Amino acid sequence: MMTHIAESAVRIPADEVTLEGNLSLPENSGGVVVFAHGSGSSRYSPRNRFVAQVLQKAGLGTLLFDLLTAGEEAEDEVTGKLRFNIPFLAERLVNATDWLMKSELIEDLHLGYFGASTGAAAALIAAASRPDIVSAVVSRGGRPDLALPVLNRVKAPTLLIVGGADYQVIDLNRKALAALKAESKLVIIPGATHLFEEPGTLEQAASYARDWFVKYLAV
Repeated sequence: MMTHIAESAVRIPADEVTLEGNLSLPENSGGVVVFAHGSGSSRYSPRNRFVAQVLQKAGLGTLLFDLLTAGEEAEDEVTGKLRFNIPFLAERLVNATDWLMKSELIEDLHLGYFGASTGAAAALIAAASRPDIVSAVVSRGGRPDLALPVLNRVKAPTLLIVGGADYQVIDLNRKALAALKAESKLVIIPGATHLFEEPGTLEQAASYARDWFVKYLAV
């Protein structure tokens, strides 16, 4: 039996700008996961959308939104400055979190973050700044090491998923794992490179993410 999913386009205030997003809420959602995409990507990232669909089928809501406005994206295509400004991206994620928590749409649902690439660092910084709100974090092919100064302040259980062929990023994730004080785990997907483009690898990563969020959000 298919679960009905309510989908809506949302506009998220962030200081002086408005960010575009898509909020999907299954009936009787067991929590909601906010996505922080990686450098140069958007809410239309096919990999994040795939993971979001896996989470929705498990009864979890998802919010995919653009961390940058259309104008900022156009500027960033030329300069590349904003996509690597992790504190800036983390603040945008906090803006979305605060907006979501005030929304009547999600009521009292537990909230998690799914971060990819540099978005994982933004997610961990945001989780450190909202420790009483964020209940779980998952990083896929992420750079959690870029959030190293605040990792000891992250309270949310954190899952780090890395491709087995993404050798440099494995080492960076191990470094981050050692710095995390909260419950944390590193999962290495055999044969996967940074973007999880190999057959079956993204499905494995999505399954690990789903199980982690179900465990810590659907309580």
